[in-house]
Amino acid sequence: MRHLLLLACAAGTLLAQSAADLSGVWVVRGSANLPDDLPYRPEALKLWQERKTNLSKDDPAAYCLPNGIVRVTSLPYKIVQTPQLVVLLSEGNTHSFRRIFLDGRAHNLDLEPNSWTGDSTGKWEGNTLVVDSIGFNDRTWLDDTGKPHSDQLHVIERYRRPDAGRLEIQYTLEDPKFLTKPYTFTRTFVPAGREIQERFCTEQNHLVAK
Repeated sequence: MRHLLLLACAAGTLLAQSAADLSGVWVVRGSANLPDDLPYRPEALKLWQERKTNLSKDDPAAYCLPNGIVRVTSLPYKIVQTPQLVVLLSEGNTHSFRRIFLDGRAHNLDLEPNSWTGDSTGKWEGNTLVVDSIGFNDRTWLDDTGKPHSDQLHVIERYRRPDAGRLEIQYTLEDPKFLTKPYTFTRTFVPAGREIQERFCTEQNHLVAK
């Protein structure tokens, strides 16, 4: 029994040593928008063009609605990391938060209605955190240009720290209803140099957007 406990402790120590430290306050470097080469099906491409034509008047962010997990802002994000849970806090966009469960649980398949941020579970592969997310509604945009997705969106993220001054997140989007094939892109985040601040999204946002 003592031998098994020692093995379990050793395995836990190795796991802790392999997990990268993602905690901190981060801000995206460069454009927050996705590249424009998504392999859209015709109906999705039409919807995207309509949103650009009407000058994004139906942007959910203008109504203080959540951005989801793919769309990010130029304001900082804070990552709080524990062995069983990672929490992402957004300074912008309704002060939304997101939970990534690392305790081995299965996805919650009973999300009704489908949620803005979906259901996210993660696991460590060496020093990379791999996050699998499902259960989205189709109301969020993928970026500020209005790129759409359907309620069949499936997102896989890979979080890694290439060095002390960078956090890289690789996104793979699978959406059989809107995309002809999976699409992968990468964002780089750098330290924000400050804590996240209090910020409010109000109805004034909608009036200004109009």
